[in-house]
Amino acid sequence: MSSEFTILVIHGPNLNFLGTREPEIYGKNTLDDINSLIEKKAQELSLSIRIFQSNSEGSIIDIIQQNCDVSGIIINPGAYTHTSIAIRDAIASTGLPAVEVHLSNIHAREEFRRNSFIAPVCVGQISGFGVHSYMLALEAIKSNILAQIDIRR
Repeated sequence: MSSEFTILVIHGPNLNFLGTREPEIYGKNTLDDINSLIEKKAQELSLSIRIFQSNSEGSIIDIIQQNCDVSGIIINPGAYTHTSIAIRDAIASTGLPAVEVHLSNIHAREEFRRNSFIAPVCVGQISGFGVHSYMLALEAIKSNILAQIDIRR
């Protein structure tokens, strides 16, 4: 699909276990299910997407640095949300709009999950809406990109 805007979608550690990993928290959808829904929504919004998943912090940083040509980033950093200054710095260094996504409401969970190193370098954070968090993020990132274009005109 051809689009003016390409969005990089990054799934962090343990998201490859979705569907079986704590379904009472993360739902029953697999990562493949979520990716299919992301692709469908992106098509509806006339967005091109690149999807990547890794359990490795270094691989996530590499993919961010290798995709500076995209229009924006959607990232579910998983547990790296609360620990990775390196991922935070990689996102900040791109100058791209980014949206942090979580399936669960991290602010209603354990205290340590409430702190995000990633959110301060993002245009927003969406959490607690399950799979729909990604759909909202796609709408939000497109809206942000279009608003930035309007501001420049």
